[in-house]
Amino acid sequence: MTTTTAAAAAPPRVPEAVHRRRWLILTVLVFALLVVVLDNSILNVAMKTIATPAPVGIGATQSQLEWAINSYTLVFVGLLFTAGLLGDRLGRKKVLLFGMVVFGAGSLLCSMASNPAELIGFRAAMGFGGAFVLPATLAIIMNVFEREEHPRAIGIWSGAVGLAIAIGPIAGGLLLAHFWWGSVFLVNVPIVIVALIGMVLLVPDSKDPKPGRLDPLGVLLSMAGLVALIYGIIKGGQDADFTAPESWLPMAAGVLVLVGFVVYQRRAKHPVLTISWFRNRHFSASVVAIGLAFFALMGVTFFGVFYIQSVRGFSPLQAGLLLLPLAVAQLIFSPRARFVVDRFGVKATVALGQALIAVAFVGFLLLGRSTGIWVLEVISFVQGTGMALVMPPASVTVMASLPREKAGSGSAVNNTFRQVGGSLGVAVLGALLSTTYRSGIGDHLNHLSPALRGPAGESIEGTLGVAEKLGPAGAGLVDPAKDAFIHAMHVTASGAALAALLGLVVAVAFLPGKSASYGGAMAPAPRASAEGDASEGHAAEGDAAVGDPAESESESESESASAAEVASRMQAE
Repeated sequence: MTTTTAAAAAPPRVPEAVHRRRWLILTVLVFALLVVVLDNSILNVAMKTIATPAPVGIGATQSQLEWAINSYTLVFVGLLFTAGLLGDRLGRKKVLLFGMVVFGAGSLLCSMASNPAELIGFRAAMGFGGAFVLPATLAIIMNVFEREEHPRAIGIWSGAVGLAIAIGPIAGGLLLAHFWWGSVFLVNVPIVIVALIGMVLLVPDSKDPKPGRLDPLGVLLSMAGLVALIYGIIKGGQDADFTAPESWLPMAAGVLVLVGFVVYQRRAKHPVLTISWFRNRHFSASVVAIGLAFFALMGVTFFGVFYIQSVRGFSPLQAGLLLLPLAVAQLIFSPRARFVVDRFGVKATVALGQALIAVAFVGFLLLGRSTGIWVLEVISFVQGTGMALVMPPASVTVMASLPREKAGSGSAVNNTFRQVGGSLGVAVLGALLSTTYRSGIGDHLNHLSPALRGPAGESIEGTLGVAEKLGPAGAGLVDPAKDAFIHAMHVTASGAALAALLGLVVAVAFLPGKSASYGGAMAPAPRASAEGDASEGHAAEGDAAVGDPAESESESESESASAAEVASRMQAE
C-alpha cells in the first residue's frame, strides 16, 4: 500500500508533448513492425514462382529457396540481442531509423535480384535491418506510454504481429496474381518510406543514461552462439535428421558458446546481458511461455498451408483467406487481454491461452480430406484467441521485470526467445511431419525408378509433382499421398499440443497470480497535472523518454529500487 501511494504521488515520467501524440507514435511503430513480420509470410507464397525458370522466376532450386529464408533468419536472430543493446546505448530512434533504411534498401535489391545467389545475399541484408527494428519498437512503446497504458499498447503491438503473419499469404497471393515475383519485396519500400517519415516527425529518442562500457567480447559471443544454434536447428529441420553431424555439431557448438557467454557475463564488469534478470521467475517463465507459443504458431502455419493447398486444393490466395480467423482473433483479443488479467491475473490468463492453443492443435485431429472447411476456421480462431491471451501478458511481464532504461535489452531478449521458439517450431515440427510422411508414403513408391523415388518421398509436394509428371501412370499416388500427409499432420499437431501444454505448466508454476501488480516496476506512475508536465515536455523534446543525464540518473536509481520492491513482492506471492 505504501509503495502504491508513493508511486501515485510521483510526477509522470513521460513528457506531456510525447504523451499527447503517443497513439500516433504507436501507429508508426506498428507500420514498422508489420513490414518486418509481413515479409517472411509473404515470401512463403512466392516460393513456387521464384523457383520457376526466367522470365517468370529466377529458377531457384529447393536448397536455394530454403536459404533465401534461412539467410534472413540467421542474421536476424544472431543480431537481435546486439541490436537491442545498441538501442539502449545509442538511442532507440536512431537504431530504428537505421534498421528501417537497411530493411527498405534490402527489399528494393531483392525485387531486382537476377539470380538466386543475389536473392540470398539481399535477404541477409533485410535480416540485418529487421534485427534493429523489432526490439526498438517495443522499447519505444515502454518509454512513451504511462504505466496504466502499457498492457493496452503492448496488446496492440502483439496483435500486429499476429495480423502480419496471417495477412502475409493474402497480400502475397494478390501481388502474384497481378505482378511479377519481385513485387512481394517491392511492396515493402513505400511502407518503409511512410514509416520513416512518421518516425522522423513523431517518434522521440530515448536511451539508457548510464549504459556503461561496451563489452565487444560479450557481443561477439552472443552473436556466434545464436547463429551456430539456429544454423544447426535449421539444418536438422531441412534434413529431418537432428542426429546428423551437420546438425548436432553446430547446435552443440552454439550451446557451448552460449554457456560460455553466460559464465563470462556473470563475471564481467560491464555485462551486455544482466544474468540476474533470469533469477526472476516471472521474467524467465514469460520468455519461455512466449517461445513455446511461437513454437506452436509457426508449426501450424507450416503444415496448415500444405493441408489447405496440397490436400484440399485451394489457391495461395484462398489459403491466406482461410487462415484469416487467426489474425482476426488476435486483433480482437490482444488489446483486451488486459481485462482478463485484471480479473484473473497473469498466471490464469496465460495458462488459459496455452490451453486454447493446445485445444486448437487437438482440433487438427478432426481434419480429413473432406472435413467441412468451417472446422479449420474455428480451429484458427481458437488458436488466435489463445495467442492473444499469451503474448500481451507475457510481454508486459517481461518488460515490467526490468528498469525502463533497459527496455531495448529486455525487448531483445523477448524477441530472441520468440524467434528461437519459432525456428524450433518450424524445424522440429517440420522434421516430425517429414519423417512421418516418408514412413507413410514409402510403401507406395516401390514401383518407381530410383531417380523418381527420392524426390517423390521428400514431401507431399514432391509426390504430387512426380505423379503429375507420370501422367495417368502416376494417378495412383495422389490418394496415398494425401492420406499419408493427413496422418503426418495429426502426429505433428499432437506434438505441438504437447508443447502448448508444457507452456501451460510453466505459466501455472511460475507466473504471478492475481494479487501481483500488472504493469510492474518499469511502468511509470499515473499522470500528474498537465501544467506540471508542459515545461518538462518542452525541455525533453530531444530525448523525450529519458530527459537530461542528471535527472535520468536519479530516475534510474528510483526505478531500479522500485523494480526490486515489485520483484520481491511477486516472489513472496
